[in-house]
Amino acid sequence: MTRLVEARLEALGIVLPEGSEPSANYMNYSIVNGLIYISGKGPSGHPKGKLGSDYSTKEGYEFARQAGIEVLAVLKQALGSLDRVNRVIKVQGLINASSEFEEHHLVLNGFSDLMQEVFGEKGIHARSVMGAVSLRGNLPLVVDSIFEINEVGLGTRIS
Repeated sequence: MTRLVEARLEALGIVLPEGSEPSANYMNYSIVNGLIYISGKGPSGHPKGKLGSDYSTKEGYEFARQAGIEVLAVLKQALGSLDRVNRVIKVQGLINASSEFEEHHLVLNGFSDLMQEVFGEKGIHARSVMGAVSLRGNLPLVVDSIFEINEVGLGTRIS
């Protein structure tokens, strides 16, 4: 089977890590009726701090991109191939930000841009982004997401 999405990742110079595990008592993902729900993921390395006081919008953009790579790793772990993704449906970002910070949408573009680079038109999605007074582990952001998938031959895989 030709793996077009993995070839696109390679062309982009992206190597997926192992899918990160949940940090508490919940599932990493859940598959229901052709949709896969990915639990909230933060950037690799678990940086700590707030956008607007500890980090710039540009740094936040990179954190959102890293969170996207974490999501892709979980998707690949769950589905065996990213070519099973039919489209990105919905993305929600929570940005740990100072009260003066107003560029939440520009930060989450790091995730959204990555999804479009990887999946092409299938990567364009609905989304919402909100500021948060705090996030688990003082992460600068957490992103959760929903994807439509091809379940044929997938079997029952919930983690």
